[in-house]
Amino acid sequence: MTRRFRMLVFVMVMLLVAAGGMVVVWAQHDEEPVTILGTWTAGQAEQFEDVLRDFGIPFRYQGTAAQREVLLSKVQSGEPPDIVIMPGLGELAEYAESGLLEPLDAFYEPREYGAPWMPAGSSSGHVYWVPVKADLKSIVWYREGEEPGDAPAPLRSWCVGMGDDGASGWPGTDWIEDLVLQREGPEVYEKWALGAGRVKWWRSDAVRTAWEAWDGLLRQDGRAAERALLTDHRGAPDGNGLLFDGPRGCTLEHQGSFALSFYRSDARHARLTDSAPLLPDGGGRVRAHEVTGDFAALFSDRPEAQELIERLASEEGQRAWADRAGVFSANRRVKPRGDAVKGEIARRLREGPRCLDASDVMAPAVRDAFYEAVLLTLARAAAGRDPDVPGLLQDVQRVQDAQSPPGAGGRAAPKRVCSTR
Repeated sequence: MTRRFRMLVFVMVMLLVAAGGMVVVWAQHDEEPVTILGTWTAGQAEQFEDVLRDFGIPFRYQGTAAQREVLLSKVQSGEPPDIVIMPGLGELAEYAESGLLEPLDAFYEPREYGAPWMPAGSSSGHVYWVPVKADLKSIVWYREGEEPGDAPAPLRSWCVGMGDDGASGWPGTDWIEDLVLQREGPEVYEKWALGAGRVKWWRSDAVRTAWEAWDGLLRQDGRAAERALLTDHRGAPDGNGLLFDGPRGCTLEHQGSFALSFYRSDARHARLTDSAPLLPDGGGRVRAHEVTGDFAALFSDRPEAQELIERLASEEGQRAWADRAGVFSANRRVKPRGDAVKGEIARRLREGPRCLDASDVMAPAVRDAFYEAVLLTLARAAAGRDPDVPGLLQDVQRVQDAQSPPGAGGRAAPKRVCSTR
């Protein structure tokens, strides 16, 4: 039922009750729970709900790995959640440009977050999302006591999984993005992510050579490539992640800081290093770090939903969330706490050039084509077939070409992807 219909039913019931001379306590319409759709499930969902309970605002949280499909279904049925939390800025920008998102200008101070989290350069003059969780990429995990060298690692050393309930292939896009970022630097990376200028970025040497380097790594072992195609990036549901439960011989995992939650009881034995020296054909130089976030946005103008966003985005809300769940905040006022590994992650999240995950910023159609091209690359490597990298990239470029030109109506889309320092 729609909210309007539920309210109508409620009023009718109250009129019937009044006619019968009964005295009741109003369960006011304002007490309807704030509905929240996010990606966090299991333990992290429980920790998030604990933080929300402290706000004293009734809520109902739904966590799912198939979030984009669930959200689209809810929007199409006319019953979107009050709040959505997701990494896809390109997707949120499309909802904002369709007039479905409420501006958040009055509910948090973007300067508390800074670049690249702050949506700098939005031509609409409004902000439509706030980062409520931050994660670091451009890192490699290894087991304590097994520190890697400073040269590119062979495929047999990597723990790789492409599977995901709702978006298989995205771990492969992290490899491509990291290769482009470390080889070409933030300026080229940003232009590619935004599809800026007249350059056909998917057909450019910058993207093609990065893709070919990754394909060359996969072709070292067709069986390992096939295994990666069929393996969930989180490992077995009851396991401790690929780094600790993966195939024999895998000692390195190219994964974001959120991997700590996959490692569970073995997380205390996990260590990290910068990815640049270990990437295929890597030059060893760290040009920047890729980062990602989970961004909250409002589909509703309900005061309760606005208050919940305001509380969650505040310094106090972000500190409570970080302390309760051991996650990282993009709010510059929230000082990190934890062990040495978490200290290293927090330092990288605040220092040096940082660039938002490119596929998260891209239009959903381009992002999905990116995912598909990654999976096709793996499938061809597993089968020993011609990779046809130029052909795959031409297909993605066609999808990019079908999008609106940059600046043509993209009032909510981010205009910057990388910080300068």
